[in-house]
Amino acid sequence: MSVLTPNSDRRWRGIISLYGKGFAMGLGDSVPGVSGGTIAVITKIYEEIILSIRQFDATLVRLLLKLKLQDAWRYVNGSFLLILAIGILSGLLLSANSMLYLLNNHFEALMAFFFGLVIASVVLLSGEIPVFRFKYCWVALLGALATGMIGSLEPAAASELNLGYLFFCGFVSVSAMILPGLSGAFILILLGTYETMLIALTSLYWLRISVFLVGCLAGLLLFSRLLSQLLLKYRALCFSAICGMLLGSLPALWPWRLVGPNAESSAQALKSVNVWPQTYAELTSESPQLFEVALCFMLGTAIVLILDRSASKKPTREIPVQ
Repeated sequence: MSVLTPNSDRRWRGIISLYGKGFAMGLGDSVPGVSGGTIAVITKIYEEIILSIRQFDATLVRLLLKLKLQDAWRYVNGSFLLILAIGILSGLLLSANSMLYLLNNHFEALMAFFFGLVIASVVLLSGEIPVFRFKYCWVALLGALATGMIGSLEPAAASELNLGYLFFCGFVSVSAMILPGLSGAFILILLGTYETMLIALTSLYWLRISVFLVGCLAGLLLFSRLLSQLLLKYRALCFSAICGMLLGSLPALWPWRLVGPNAESSAQALKSVNVWPQTYAELTSESPQLFEVALCFMLGTAIVLILDRSASKKPTREIPVQ
């Protein structure tokens, strides 16, 4: 019988924790209006993700050509990325059905939960900005405006299936997925391929999934290099922009919406009109579910605070740059 040592216990807890964070990112990325990047910021792994992906460069190629596979694995923080990727994929596969159910049956409560996540995250992330200066306010405002402008765009009609177009959609949407406040799922709605990819995931259409993932990988490698340079050189300004983008995503997470007569799903409700709960009750003759909304909002904020406390106890990992 094997005995679990303290070190192995911590190791397994770390693996389970990282898998859970990836799982949450996958859930978030599948919901229009929610960003996996937001979840990464909340769980304090955002910078490590960007800096790890940045390591896919010429140095990695040289290590692989020399067959130094172990060194190459450590160089790209391979264990971290692999566990995270498995978690994200698991979240995406599960949420293809479960999140659609929650969107269609518990829309107000689900949006309130994410609303609470974002509000608490902005409060905590504001501590990353060392000095309250005018330029930081402007950058935050620009981030909020950029997110708001993207959120105001009208969705495109569903496009005729084309593998080249799916590659392009993966390339574009993954850039939004790793930006806090910008929803990759919503970008897919704008491009007209959201339902196509949900069906591909639930029906396991591997060709479509593979082409889309190749596009995601290409966009991720290119965009992460730009983000890593910005984070290393202008960290405070980057966090100002992130706070702004998170705030700019709040209108898309408002629980009470008046859905147009032609809307066929709650995902389309993200393009409807936001109203106050009393107005919602008067115009729809439905309960605004204030208790459930308040409870889910508090649950969202509590989770962020708990994650922040647990993450602050762990030392951050240095990503080697060669």
